[in-house]
Amino acid sequence: MCQSLVDKVARSRQLTAIAEPELLVLFEDWLEELEAEAIRAVREGHARGTADLARRLKVSSKGANFLLSKLSREGKIDALHARSDTNGKTI
Repeated sequence: MCQSLVDKVARSRQLTAIAEPELLVLFEDWLEELEAEAIRAVREGHARGTADLARRLKVSSKGANFLLSKLSREGKIDALHARSDTNGKTI
């Protein structure tokens, strides 16, 4: 939990350098909502890979891959779900 807080502070500092504070808050809220949707989709079996998740969340394959990797690193989803290629096939 402390590491997560440290990561958020570091990310906030980086983004603050290039974005208005009001915009930063909106972005962080959006990212948290997107992460929650991704977790739900993976756990409920609606996203069987990067391509499925990208379509479901209406983000690019790279964006979906980023989310899967991040959530796996944070222990929020099983690492197997984060090991999918951009075609949604498990590697």
